[in-house]
Amino acid sequence: MNLIDSHSHIDVAEFDVDRAQVLALARAAGVRRQIVPAIAFAGFDKLRALCRDEAGLYPAYGLHPMYLAEHRPEHLDALVEWIDQDWIGRERPIAVGECGLDFYVDGLDAQTQRLYFRRQLEIARDARLPVILHARRALDEVISTLRDVGNLSGVVHSFSGSEEQARQLWKLGFCIGLGGPLTYERARRLRGIAASMPLEFLLLETDSPDQPLHGHQGARNEPALLREVCDCVAALRGVDAAEIAAATTRNAERVFALPAFDAS
Repeated sequence: MNLIDSHSHIDVAEFDVDRAQVLALARAAGVRRQIVPAIAFAGFDKLRALCRDEAGLYPAYGLHPMYLAEHRPEHLDALVEWIDQDWIGRERPIAVGECGLDFYVDGLDAQTQRLYFRRQLEIARDARLPVILHARRALDEVISTLRDVGNLSGVVHSFSGSEEQARQLWKLGFCIGLGGPLTYERARRLRGIAASMPLEFLLLETDSPDQPLHGHQGARNEPALLREVCDCVAALRGVDAAEIAAATTRNAERVFALPAFDAS
């Protein structure tokens, strides 16, 4: 099986002790590639080095709304330079992100979030890169801002909205990313969307090390468990897991302009 984890934070400190083993387990489970979005400017160097050293890891650079206290206005200028430098260095990042809006966590100033979010969308639009979006209790505003900025593509990761909100994203050409929360039977609305949505707009993710799957509560999430997410979607749709793996892999290759996987 050939799977792409469309949202993995394999670069963070939680994996520093055993990252090589985690990557080996993922590959053994068929998770051949991972999209690794940044969360703050301070981690860009580590992320780039990791993706250079490990085959199948692809970096995205952005400023996550939950880490607002770490961001500075000059980091937006640095993001532009970082993308340009990587372009010159023949290492064009595959996306801008993780960025977005979070109106769930207390203490995150909404207006400051909006400023960082819109500017990153503009950076992505101008660089012709997709965006990896975080949207928690903010989907309507995220969708409105995407329309306002225009000429964007990408994915809303860990989608938790309604079918109507998902439909609006599809009309804009955006995919939705589904992961661990889908594996819980109580997630009836989300499971209903996964069962009936157009398959061409689905990406699979783990959000490792966060959002553990059902049966793994309290444990660190890992990319190898993406196989269980794939199996869950397949069961909900009544098809073979190989069909879901093939479709979502094609989707990720399209969204992030990845080359087809070379098994050799």
